[in-house]
Amino acid sequence: MSAGGDGDGGRNWRKTAITVVQWAVAVGAFWYVARQVDWDAAAAELLTLDPLVVVGVLAVTALEFGSRFTMWYALLNGRERTSLGTTARVDLVIKFVNHVVPSKASGHSVAPLVLRYYTDADWTEAVSIAGLNTGLYAALYGVTALAGLAVFATRLGSGWLLVILLSTGIYLAAGALVLLAGRRMDVAGRLASRLAGVLGRVPRVGDRLAGVAGALPSFTADSAGVFRTLSTRPSVVIPYALGWAGTLMVFPALRVWLVLTALGGSFSPAVLLPVVLVTAYSVTVLPLTPGGVGVAEASATAVFVSLGVAPELAPVVILVDRSFGVYLPALLGWLPAANLDMADVLARRGDEG
Repeated sequence: MSAGGDGDGGRNWRKTAITVVQWAVAVGAFWYVARQVDWDAAAAELLTLDPLVVVGVLAVTALEFGSRFTMWYALLNGRERTSLGTTARVDLVIKFVNHVVPSKASGHSVAPLVLRYYTDADWTEAVSIAGLNTGLYAALYGVTALAGLAVFATRLGSGWLLVILLSTGIYLAAGALVLLAGRRMDVAGRLASRLAGVLGRVPRVGDRLAGVAGALPSFTADSAGVFRTLSTRPSVVIPYALGWAGTLMVFPALRVWLVLTALGGSFSPAVLLPVVLVTAYSVTVLPLTPGGVGVAEASATAVFVSLGVAPELAPVVILVDRSFGVYLPALLGWLPAANLDMADVLARRGDEG
C-alpha cells in the first residue's frame, strides 16, 4: 500500500510541477507581450474609439458566436435534430476545458463525455461525432496555416517560423490521422504510434507533444461506421467548414481590421488577414500552456510585427481579439461546465459497457 501511495504521490507531484511550469510560461509570454505596450496610451486610445467601431466589434463578435455554434450544430444534426441551445452549451463547455488543461487536444478528448451529457447519443455516436469534429477542425486548421506559411515564411523570424511549422505539422498530422481512422483504423493506429515516437524525441517538450497523439480519438468498428456516414454527407461537412471559416478566419479578421485601423494602423494586403491569424495562433495546439494562454499572444504579436504592423499596436490588437474571440467564450463556458455532472456521465458509460 505504501509503495502504491508513494507512486501516486510522485505522479501527483510531477503533475503539479508541470502545471506550475506551464503557468509560469504563460505569465512569461504575457510579460513578453505586455512590455511592448504603452498601457496608458493604449487605454486612452481604446476608450476614445469611435462608437461605430465599438458597435462593429460587438456585432462581429456576436456573428462569430453564431458561426462557432454552427460547427457543432452541423455535426449533431447530421445524427438527429438538436437545438442550437444544446450545441451552444456543448461548444462553450469544451472551450472552457481547453483553457484549464494544457492543450486543445484535451478539450477534444473530453468532447464525447460532454456530448453524452447534453444529448441522448450513445457512446458510439458520441465518439464518432467528437472524432469528426477533431479531424475536420485539425485538417482545416493545418491546411490554412500551411497556406499562411507558404505566403509569409520569408518574412518571419527563424525561431517563430520553426515553432509555427511544428504546430502546423501537428495539426495536419492529427487531422489526417483522425480522418483516416474513421475509415482505416489499422493504418491510423500504426501511424499514430509512429507519430508519438517522433514527437517524443523533441527536446524538452517531447513527452507533452507525444501526449497530443495519444489524445486522438479511439474508434471502434461501430463508431467508425457512424464516422464514415457523417463525413461523407455534404449537408454536414459543408456547413461545418463554413462555420469553421467564420469562427477562425472571417470574423476574427474583421475584428482585428476594425480595431487596427481605428488605432491608426494598417495591414497589407488586408484580404490575407484571415489566413495570417490562423497561422499566428496555430501554436495553441502545442501543450505549452493551458489553452495556449500567453504563447498565442506572443506568437501572434511577433508575426504581426514581422509583417509590418507597428510594434506598439500589434499586442493591443491581438489582446483585444483574444479577449473577445477566446477568453470571453471560455469564461461563458464556465457557467454550463459548473453544472456538468461528469460522474453521472461516467456512470452511464459504465452501465453501457
